[in-house]
Amino acid sequence: MPSLFDSLKSASAGEWTDYTRHDFVRQLADGSLPEAAFRHYLQQDYLFLIHFARAYALAGYKSETLAELRSAAATMSALVDTEMKLHVAYCAEWGLSETDMEALPEDKATVAYTRFVLERGSAGDLLDLQVALAPCVVGYGEIGRALADDPATKRDGNPYADWIAMYAGEEYQEVTVEAVSTLDALMTRRGGPGRMPGLTETFRMATVLEADFWQMGLDAA
Repeated sequence: MPSLFDSLKSASAGEWTDYTRHDFVRQLADGSLPEAAFRHYLQQDYLFLIHFARAYALAGYKSETLAELRSAAATMSALVDTEMKLHVAYCAEWGLSETDMEALPEDKATVAYTRFVLERGSAGDLLDLQVALAPCVVGYGEIGRALADDPATKRDGNPYADWIAMYAGEEYQEVTVEAVSTLDALMTRRGGPGRMPGLTETFRMATVLEADFWQMGLDAA
């Protein structure tokens, strides 16, 4: 039996392809992505991570078990205390300071996706929220692994090789496995056939908004 994630991905196959094989991703692979596009993406991704942490705070509020609460709290702490520090350190290599990034206005694509996630979590339950987050959490792992496994991906001299390696790495791949498992567990406790249309639409829209986030970077070049 397919996982909930696989079922949702299959139901949004066209949107998923547009997202995971976007021109931004293809240009990461061959190293041709303009630096201006990647810098803008990194800057907005910093602001995105702030709202991502807020989403996990909301997940804590929506939790119905202590295990769920602990998981949400641990993820939020990891984002705020570890992931954002790593992101800032990585951005510094591209000449971007945290002070400068904090002062930036949010791009429309950043607002669209982050507020969509928070709205779905506020209006729905923990399952709705995790489905809205899944295209990002699991999608980045799928993209990283696909690029790393593709012999056509440029290794030597590719300025984006570290980004690819990060999401293809064992640590992040474990995050994606846990996210898929969490969706199945939530579906077992809170789901049923009647929920699939709404969950599918949430997943589809989040996937479209993720592709728009890539396009935002390209448009800045």
